[in-house]
Amino acid sequence: MKNEEEFSAEYLKYLELLSQSFPTQQATFTEIINLQAIVNLPKGTEHFMSDLHGEYEAFYHILNNCSGVIREKVETIFANSMTTEEQDDLLTLIYYPKEKLDLLNRKHKVNDTWRIQTLHHLLRLAKLLSSKYTRSKVRKSMPEEFRFVIDELIHAQSDEDNNRHVYHTKILDTIIETGSTREFIYALAALIKRLAVDHLHIIGDIYDRGGHADKIMDNLMQHHSLDIQWGNHDILWMGAAAGSDACIANVLRNNIRYNNLEILESGYGISLRPLALFARDTYTKEDNIDPLVKAINVILFKLEGQTIIRHPEYNMDDRLLFHKMNLKEGTIAIDGGTYPLKSIDFPTRNPIDPYTLSPEEHQIVIDLRTAFLESERLARHMSFLYSHGSMYRCFNGNLLFHGGIPINEDGTFREMFYNGRSYKGKTFMDYADRIARKAYEQRDQDSLDYMWYLWCGDKSPVSGRVVKTFERTYIEDKRTWEEPQDPYYTWEKDPDTCVRILHEFGIDSPQGHIINGHTPVKVVQGESPIRAGGKVLCIDGGFCRAYQSSTGIAGYTLIFNSHGMRIKAHYPFKDVHQVLMTNADIGSDSTQVEMEPQRVMIGDTDNGKKILTMIEDLKALLCAYRNGLILERKV
Repeated sequence: MKNEEEFSAEYLKYLELLSQSFPTQQATFTEIINLQAIVNLPKGTEHFMSDLHGEYEAFYHILNNCSGVIREKVETIFANSMTTEEQDDLLTLIYYPKEKLDLLNRKHKVNDTWRIQTLHHLLRLAKLLSSKYTRSKVRKSMPEEFRFVIDELIHAQSDEDNNRHVYHTKILDTIIETGSTREFIYALAALIKRLAVDHLHIIGDIYDRGGHADKIMDNLMQHHSLDIQWGNHDILWMGAAAGSDACIANVLRNNIRYNNLEILESGYGISLRPLALFARDTYTKEDNIDPLVKAINVILFKLEGQTIIRHPEYNMDDRLLFHKMNLKEGTIAIDGGTYPLKSIDFPTRNPIDPYTLSPEEHQIVIDLRTAFLESERLARHMSFLYSHGSMYRCFNGNLLFHGGIPINEDGTFREMFYNGRSYKGKTFMDYADRIARKAYEQRDQDSLDYMWYLWCGDKSPVSGRVVKTFERTYIEDKRTWEEPQDPYYTWEKDPDTCVRILHEFGIDSPQGHIINGHTPVKVVQGESPIRAGGKVLCIDGGFCRAYQSSTGIAGYTLIFNSHGMRIKAHYPFKDVHQVLMTNADIGSDSTQVEMEPQRVMIGDTDNGKKILTMIEDLKALLCAYRNGLILERKV
């Protein structure tokens, strides 16, 4: 604590401002006691998820079961009092209270005995989970309509004459008598899930491939505490929502390719009818390529070509392939070889100026841009991505980002120049973050173009590879499909390099980690999500169904509680109906990544350090009151 003599004029001004919130000595030392108690509680559980790719049901189930945290608690406290089947029933009720209650009612299994037992089980579980939080925080986490009742019940204490037991029993009886059991179970289930995980991290790629990223966004917008690190697919949608034509074309291509038109048309009200009619009237089906796919491919290659030509600093001239086709021969010459094309159906390609849109294509692009800019639901989702997201985040000694930090072949940070300035490492990540925000706020062409570069540029921190869209679309020879990656994806396995990256972002703790996704971990090929001696945790394990045959699992998640870190490997999730019918939770394998040398308390966290600073300031305020430097106010 500062001595009175150490108070500068500026610090006294700050204490004067602080005194407005704590106007008396009593208010000040009461807050000191409260904060001191908080920093000595165990840190809350952090839950990490990555590369969701629109797989809403799997995401929602893992969010509901908190990657198995709730199951572990149930198995711990009910091991000797409930059968495995009873525990599974309780867990399914917590995950899906409405659906499970509907099912139990149809089976006539809900009676007063079941109601009272279930309420007791839920209250016992809620009481256990609430033990690492202050009573005030637990109370704020409760649904408002039952706040008083739940607070009374989970903080029940035995007394000499058993009066409190009678009182609490009467509360439960009244809940049943008034027909409020269903709503009370909803409230307790929500509280249990809220207390099981204190903070959620989404390490990028909410969008594309799966069909319901919009539902995931709706759910995330209701979450009590989270942050998002943007992935390349999120950046793509952010660019499209800001009005980047090249991003819009890529969004359409991705969703047409994966047959996910519902998210565009029903989810965001973006009609593809003009594009579909144009494709039908312009392209043939003779080469077994869908005319709609052909139409969006051509628009995409033209728009990307225009972007590359506008920006020679991107160094992407090797991606200008649309003008290199020899349609008479049905071939293309690239990288010293000549390869046959899968199709020569390019009726809108102008051989004199291949990257210019036809009048019909130009109008389609204008209409699509208007639809993206005017979609209210898309705007809400993208605003949330911006307000809760960033290119990277340092959180409790860990560095979170989706892809990689651009690195040279020798392991040093790659230097890049924009507008005459040099950026590398952290400064480059900050630059990319700043331009992404500028694109949405100002919608200038250069920033919109850079959103496209972030999506697919080989030096982009969320892409980091040479994207071979043209080759994979129109060339059969798979030797042309190889997509070279940034050296980061080799160097991330080197502990010294990872320590250097962490240091670049101000993280020097021996327990610091890089946590990212982006590159699916192919378990079937012997790959591990734990790399560089435990310094890197890559948690992209294949949430997306399209990847599960190559990864061998259905996604990784990470749990970081006060005891350490555990990575969870999940098996494929069928659907909610199966869970309700059979209590089939997602199967998971747990691997302990690291045990903390001593239990991590709130005082050890980023927020705890802020609280400790606040405690010192409050002690200084108390000193100022007692020495007459600041006068107390009447309350």
